Amino acid sequence: MTMTRRALLGAGGVGIGLAALNPGQSFAVTRRRTRVLLATNEPWGTYHAAPLLAEAARRGWELVQVVPDRSRITPTDPVTVATLDDVPPADLLVVNGAADWPADVAAALNRMPLVASSLAYQKPVEAPRAKEFRSRLELVTAASPAESDVFAAYLGWKRRVRMLGSPQTDNLPAYQPQADRVLVLTSVTRPDPTGGAAPGTELLLDAAAKLEAAGKHIVVGLHPREDRTLWERYEISLVPSVQASATAECAVGIPGTVFPIVAAVGVPLVGCVDPKLEVPDYILDVCSSTIDSPEQAADAVEAARPASRGDVFAAVGPIGGSARRLFSAWHATITCTEVA
Repeated sequence: MTMTRRALLGAGGVGIGLAALNPGQSFAVTRRRTRVLLATNEPWGTYHAAPLLAEAARRGWELVQVVPDRSRITPTDPVTVATLDDVPPADLLVVNGAADWPADVAAALNRMPLVASSLAYQKPVEAPRAKEFRSRLELVTAASPAESDVFAAYLGWKRRVRMLGSPQTDNLPAYQPQADRVLVLTSVTRPDPTGGAAPGTELLLDAAAKLEAAGKHIVVGLHPREDRTLWERYEISLVPSVQASATAECAVGIPGTVFPIVAAVGVPLVGCVDPKLEVPDYILDVCSSTIDSPEQAADAVEAARPASRGDVFAAVGPIGGSARRLFSAWHATITCTEVA
């Protein structure tokens, strides 16, 4: 009797055990739907998985994010989660980085086919724990040419990185800017167990105040982990930041993962850059300008222009169909490993 790797993972070894106990008994193993596990650098950051849910549903797949526990998962979170204590049988493990949590998950699930897919920006410096699982990687993917280079350096990966685009650009809103409407894109003021923080909140708060004084209507796009109370004097967007950007004449914020996506909408961007901030150059390149003083904000917004098509492509890659390409790449990996 032969059994593929996928069948073994899917049955969890139960079928083999039953056959050994009852060699004369036949039974049917119900084929379950494809299941992919995801572990991210931000252990409870399910917002990285959310843009992938529509394609998973279209294919009839199940996407499950592995989290340390359920303490920071809300009942309304659309992303299915599991802990290492109750992780279900699956066909593939995807990590979006090499910080402690994804490295721990990769070590715990050390017999599962492994892929690294960039879903948030990293720094172009090899992560200390990347070497622990690098030799197991069946596939490495990123959104764009620039992100591919950064992700390869981050993983210490010397082979090809598949450039597939960003799933967040698959359904971009039409750009219909309203005069004097400025979207403020926050980061995270303080680090917490879910992940780190980017410096610059005080600069951004002061810049927003200067822009309001200059007659701009401020709408705030909150990072999922930002302290909401810091921004309650302004209108806080009820829709995700990318959708909110479609009505802004300009976006001002701490450069991060969402910047290239907003640039792809066509929105001019002004980056608030604290001296301690470290982000890849391709994210800064989609900014019309950067400021390091709140007094510069009003003039920077007035002069802001959309990023060039070349800078947008370098940052986000091909636009449209990105989630489909990503899942197809994962599927090809599953197919190859199950017959290996």
